[in-house]
Amino acid sequence: MSTTQPRSPRAAVQSRSGPRRPAPPPRRTRMPNAPVPRRRPRWAMRAATTLSVVVLASAGIGHAVVSSLDAGITRIDPFKDMKNRPPRGHGMNVLLVGTDGRDKITEQERRQYRLGGEPCHCTDTMMIVHLSEDRERASVISLPRDSYAELPPHVDQNSGRRHGPHPVKLNAAYAEGGPSLTVRVVENMTRLKIDHYLEVDFTAFMRTVDVLHGVRICTAQPLKDSYTGLDLAAGTHTLDGGQALQYVRSRHVDGASDFGRMKRQQRFLAALIARATSSGVLLNPMEFRDVTQAVLGSVRADQGFHTDELLDLGRAMRSFSPSSSEFATVPVAQADFPVKGIGSTVKWDQAGAEQLFQALRDDRALSARTPSARTPSPGTLSPGTPSPSTSSPGTPSPRSAPAAPVEVSPRDIRVRVENGTGTAGLGRRANAALASAGFVAAVAPVDAKERDVRRTVVLYDPRWDRSARSLAAALPGSELRAAPGQGPTLRVIVGRDYRTVQAVRSDEPGQNTAQVVRGDEVQCG
Repeated sequence: MSTTQPRSPRAAVQSRSGPRRPAPPPRRTRMPNAPVPRRRPRWAMRAATTLSVVVLASAGIGHAVVSSLDAGITRIDPFKDMKNRPPRGHGMNVLLVGTDGRDKITEQERRQYRLGGEPCHCTDTMMIVHLSEDRERASVISLPRDSYAELPPHVDQNSGRRHGPHPVKLNAAYAEGGPSLTVRVVENMTRLKIDHYLEVDFTAFMRTVDVLHGVRICTAQPLKDSYTGLDLAAGTHTLDGGQALQYVRSRHVDGASDFGRMKRQQRFLAALIARATSSGVLLNPMEFRDVTQAVLGSVRADQGFHTDELLDLGRAMRSFSPSSSEFATVPVAQADFPVKGIGSTVKWDQAGAEQLFQALRDDRALSARTPSARTPSPGTLSPGTPSPSTSSPGTPSPRSAPAAPVEVSPRDIRVRVENGTGTAGLGRRANAALASAGFVAAVAPVDAKERDVRRTVVLYDPRWDRSARSLAAALPGSELRAAPGQGPTLRVIVGRDYRTVQAVRSDEPGQNTAQVVRGDEVQCG
């Protein structure tokens, strides 16, 4: 972009580091070489957590409309009293946090999309979005919510008690200390200075998708999760807000669990961008304003992210397209890192993570991938899935079925098998099959107290939930049932539905998570 040709009079309202100037008159004089005001918007990656806010600006909607909506955003101060922060780099870093808030969801939506129960008031999703200094690139880094983290000394927002440093899973930072503690922990782990904080709940996400009249996604395989109610056949689908929420929340679609979910979230964001850049609703200020007013009632943002920033950012991002965005997950060294009192956590690959975040500090692209590069299939859940050669030693291939990817290697999972049927020897056969698949048989199989179990059950301590999901992937159709306090050994009660053990594989630590893909590489077609 030329530095001598102005974009518009509003573009100079506020420099990135200078003081805020008074807003100019609402009427703008069109410059001779300025772009046509109603040109179709092309703007960059915007996670679902921020689309409902920024999309107004990127659509060319005026200052007055955005200002009226800006007043509906709940303001918080996540940076209050923060000291010893990382130095500011180039570009802008936005911490996007999705919570499980559902206060404004109707009872019908709760039932239809399996949103019953009380929210845990914790982070369901956490991402860092880096917008380059020239506003021509957006890099999105997914942070696993079960990442091993160490909290600094703080006051618990719930009990008021002061805590010393202690280890937790990353999403516990929000539960204990809210946005402020979350920002502190993320900055400590990444050494990135967070410039802005944006938070959205289930309601805002659903309303954003509905404003765009749905988002198109595709899948090469059926996707079904009994916990969220997701049930998609192989093919192409246009998801409404509730269905989209099911899609990005589902963790039990396959053995990849949270890692698979993050890949689906990245795929969905790419589809969301494609829809936003071509949706006619963005060109109707009144229609979009009316719907967005309801959406913004569930958004929380830091005090520094105001109308001027939204407008300036939107103008700078008009020329963005899905190929301008890139996605990655922080590299992982150990997907099942045990911590006393916490259970299984995700341990980052420190060298790989430092390389990733250094690229953001330097405002560099994460990948030099050429525009012609493509993922093997737009329907696969994990672009670049490794070949079966990465399977764990001893993994069988019953009926030549492909090995299912799992988070935890079978050799790290201890299993106790119980026969819940009247079929003599069934427990012994299931135990032998699991051992052949690489699982560790803790003791000899025994008969269960209940002898008429229809569906095979995997009982697990919630602290070892990733191990449980990996085991369940080897037992198709099995039911996961939490048993707090059980410990690291998983119990399998074999039911009448048991037929065989599915081959599973554990990818090399961090192999898939570190891969970088562009937005246009994970879209349908």
